[in-house]
Amino acid sequence: MIYDDITDFAAALPPMQALIGLDLGEKTIGVAVTDSFLSVATPLETVRRKKFGLDAARLIEIIENRRIGGLILGLPRNMDGSEGPRCQSTRAFARNFEKLANIPIGFWDERLSTVAAEKALLEADTSRKRRAEVIDHVAASYILQGVLDRLVVLRAKGGLA
Repeated sequence: MIYDDITDFAAALPPMQALIGLDLGEKTIGVAVTDSFLSVATPLETVRRKKFGLDAARLIEIIENRRIGGLILGLPRNMDGSEGPRCQSTRAFARNFEKLANIPIGFWDERLSTVAAEKALLEADTSRKRRAEVIDHVAASYILQGVLDRLVVLRAKGGLA
């Protein structure tokens, strides 16, 4: 099921299963995963986009191998908060993927996630070539960590078990 509200998404998650986060680009998909305690997001890999079926097959393989209980998609809103064609594309990906994987799917505002990832890689003195190789899955980990941080706040407020 697809959830627009992160609280509803969190309530649908099975216990003790990890999350996967995706940064959907036109040519690549950045992939990050969490631990089963939902405490830290870790960059995993960048999938070179081919066709939806092939891309989805790789993602389902990761989901099955890592006991993933939920999927977060970075929602590329415009800086004013509105949704443009890239958001529509992300939502279409979610609708198509929902037919293939029986896990909760949620969205997280990804504005400036790539900027944050780039800054972190520059601070780590990562070469330009290496930054190009890892930027997408590092950005996915920023998106996913944002969700994890929100879940901590929701739990503290008593909004989640």
